[in-house]
Amino acid sequence: MITVASSGKASRATDSADTEALPVDIETISEGTEAALSMELSTSTRKDMDASLPEIVGHLNLLLGEDLGADEDQDVRELFRKGYRLLDLQNRPTAETPSFGAFLYLRDAADVTRRLLWIYTQRHGLDAP
Repeated sequence: MITVASSGKASRATDSADTEALPVDIETISEGTEAALSMELSTSTRKDMDASLPEIVGHLNLLLGEDLGADEDQDVRELFRKGYRLLDLQNRPTAETPSFGAFLYLRDAADVTRRLLWIYTQRHGLDAP
């Protein structure tokens, strides 16, 4: 078995037969979403927002791959819809997107990610972030 690490943030084990899913690192996701949600438009630069975006989108994508009970729960299903809408490349900010638009997108993505993380911890009997 080989352990593959990515920037020290998350690791996964692989072998020739199958690939295990990336683990959900509650602490890292919680810290990332907290940092994004604490940004203020008046003091954050576009560069700061653009730097946070890939991490938040990655966490959102990871959580959307988890079984969080969307089949049984309308509220979870709605969060999944919002999450998938945010992941759609047509809805992501581009270089031409004004800073305000990038800021709103980042906050929306961090908010949905944070809410999905809370649901994840509840479903797995873990401490909430």
